Amino acid sequence: MWKRMLQLSNGNREELPAGGNGAGSKGRVPAVMVPEMPGARLAAWGTEHAPALLTDFEQIYQSAAVKPPRISCGVLKVAEMLNSSHLCGMPAESKRAALLMALDAGGAKIEDILQDAIVRQRALNDYEEARQRDLQNFEAAIQEQNRAIQAEMDRITSQYMARMQGNLDEVARAQDHFRVWQKRKQQETQRIADAADCCVPEAGTPAAAGLTVVLERASSAAAR
Repeated sequence: MWKRMLQLSNGNREELPAGGNGAGSKGRVPAVMVPEMPGARLAAWGTEHAPALLTDFEQIYQSAAVKPPRISCGVLKVAEMLNSSHLCGMPAESKRAALLMALDAGGAKIEDILQDAIVRQRALNDYEEARQRDLQNFEAAIQEQNRAIQAEMDRITSQYMARMQGNLDEVARAQDHFRVWQKRKQQETQRIADAADCCVPEAGTPAAAGLTVVLERASSAAAR
């Protein structure tokens, strides 16, 4: 019996039966709190789109406040003639003379052509200015959205940092409680050893040596 008790005191513990009331079964593991993801908050901001640009210049001309004049030979027709294969390779003055001759033969008026050029240039400039304003508004909207996202990120980061610090504080409290328990356990162990020492003959070893020494002494005494 003394040997069996000695083995148990040295750490060779028997497993507790299922459903047993061991001290470990009463330990509390703190729940880790996780904040909600900001998906709904981010989705509420929507998505900004870059302003669309017309690639067909004719659509720009026809959507302008002042439409190009309806003439048989406008500035775009002159541009086609200027780039035709018939005038390719000619000197600039010769090309200009040939072009003016063709326009005169076709009954085109220089004033109408220049007016057409002014109207189309104004349409392009107005369209450019409008799209520039759209681009500036788009940039401002994106910057505002980014500021809102950054603020949300800061809020979420702050929340996570607070939760993380709370978890670390919980661990520190658990460690402090465990150290207090260990000190009380030492006191309890010594109290048990003192009581057991009184039950063993030939008390030659101080009880402060622990229960193991007391049990060894008892085992030796029983063997004699």
